[in-house]
Amino acid sequence: MENKSNEISCRTHKFLIAIGLMAFTLSNLALCQDKISQYTFAWPFEDQTKMVPRGGTTTGPSVTLAPRNIPTHTSKNLAKFERDRIAILSMQGGYRATFDFIETVGLTKNYEAKAPYQSWGTEFIYLVEDRGDFISLQHILVMRIIMEDGSVSEPFVMKHWRQDWQYEDTDLHQYKGHNVWSRKVVDKELSRGKWSQAVFQVDDSPRYEALGEWSHPGKISIWTSHQTRRPLPRREFSVRSDYHLLEGVNRLTINFNGWVQEEDNLKKVLGRDEKVENEMPYLAREAGIARYELIKNYDFSAGDEYWKKTSQFWSLVRSYWRQILGSTEKFKILASYEDRKLYQNMFQLADEAANGLHSTEKLKRLIETELTRFVQAIDTK
Repeated sequence: MENKSNEISCRTHKFLIAIGLMAFTLSNLALCQDKISQYTFAWPFEDQTKMVPRGGTTTGPSVTLAPRNIPTHTSKNLAKFERDRIAILSMQGGYRATFDFIETVGLTKNYEAKAPYQSWGTEFIYLVEDRGDFISLQHILVMRIIMEDGSVSEPFVMKHWRQDWQYEDTDLHQYKGHNVWSRKVVDKELSRGKWSQAVFQVDDSPRYEALGEWSHPGKISIWTSHQTRRPLPRREFSVRSDYHLLEGVNRLTINFNGWVQEEDNLKKVLGRDEKVENEMPYLAREAGIARYELIKNYDFSAGDEYWKKTSQFWSLVRSYWRQILGSTEKFKILASYEDRKLYQNMFQLADEAANGLHSTEKLKRLIETELTRFVQAIDTK
C-alpha cells in the first residue's frame, strides 16, 4: 500500500506540474516578436514593443472545422422555452477555442494602454445534467502542442470551467469583490422567461452568475446577460493588481460554426469595503471575444477518460458546494491556505480518486475538510 501511495503521489506531482505548465502556457507568456499577431482597436501611437499581445505562444496540430445547421432554426414551431433549451444544449461538443481581449477606452487621466491578450485551446464540452429547467455543461481542455522538433506532444488534460443554466432563477449568488460572494433574491417578475448562467472555476468554486434572456432572430440564437460583477480572470490577476473586478455584460451567440461569447467589461477599482472607489472607480473599458468553433476528427479520448474516472468525485464537490450556496448568505473564499491554492488541492484529490485511493465516504470527508479551510461565512447581521 505504501508503494502504491508513493506511486500515486509521484503521479499527482507530475499532474500538478502539467497543470502549472498548461496554465503558464495559456496565460502568462508573451507572444514572440517575430510572429504576426492580429488584433483590432489598435493603439497605433503607443510604443509598439509594449503592445505586443501577451498570451500563449504555442501552436497545436491542424484541425478540421465542422460547421452545422443551427438546431434552433429547425425548431421554429417549438415553444420559446424549448428553443432556449436547444440553444444551450447545442454548446456540447468538441471545439477549437480562441480568446481575444483588449482595452479599448482609457478612463483615467494618465491612462497608459495595456498590451492585449490572445490565446487558444481545444476543449470538449460535456453534458453533466439536464433536468428540463436546469442544464449543466462541463468544459475539459485536451491540448496538444507542436514541439520544437516538429512532433506533437501527448495530450494535456485539465478540467476547465463549468456553466450551469437555470430557468426563471430567483436565487442568485453575486460577486461583491475582494473574494466575497453574497446571495441575491430576485423578484419572480424580473426572472420570468429568463435563464441564469452560473459560471464556476476549474475547482468548482463559484465565479459569477447573471440573469439573461434568449432570443432567436433569423437563423441564430442570442443570450444577453444583465450587468454583473466578476473576479479577475487568470489572464489578469497573474500580471496585474491595480483593479479588483470586471463589471460587464456577456452576449452568447449560437451560430453555424459553434458559438461565440462576447464581453463588454469595465475594470473596476474598489475600496476596502467592497464599495466603488470614488476617486478612480474605473480604469478602462475592455472588449473580449471567445470563439468556440466546432471541430471533427480530433482525438478527445483523453478527456473522455479523465471525465469517466473523475466525474463521480466532481459530483461530490458540486454537492458540497450546493450545501454552501444554499445555507450561506455571504462568504469569502481564501486565495490560499498554507501556501496552497484550492484548485491545487482539488485537482490532487481528483487524481487520487481517479486512481481508487479513497472510498466515497473518505472523499466526502476530504472535500469537506478542504472547503471548510477555504470558505469563510460572513455574518450579515
